[in-house]
Amino acid sequence: MPITNQQAARHTFLRQMHDDPYFPDHLVDQGRDILLRLCERIEADRPSDPEALYALTQAATEEFNLLDRKFAAAGSGIETVAREWICDEFCFVASAYEFTDADAEELTAGRDW
Repeated sequence: MPITNQQAARHTFLRQMHDDPYFPDHLVDQGRDILLRLCERIEADRPSDPEALYALTQAATEEFNLLDRKFAAAGSGIETVAREWICDEFCFVASAYEFTDADAEELTAGRDW
């Protein structure tokens, strides 16, 4: 399903991670795909309030939890800087879909990275 939100569709997700050789590109691409799927889910489900949005972001956060294991296996990891970059992307998505009052910590509350 193509993303119809133009702000999200034009956005280059995880650009900083792609620019840093510490992070394997194929794994960063998987992270980008998680965020794109989140956008698709938001468009399909049309959450009506932040709580409904958090349910979707928590599912995406769980995917990142699994991805972090792949980063570790590749000698990398979602460490402090990458964590901030990823959390910023979740905030971007929330804002792009007009959830400007979404709590930044709640968007990725289930993270273990």
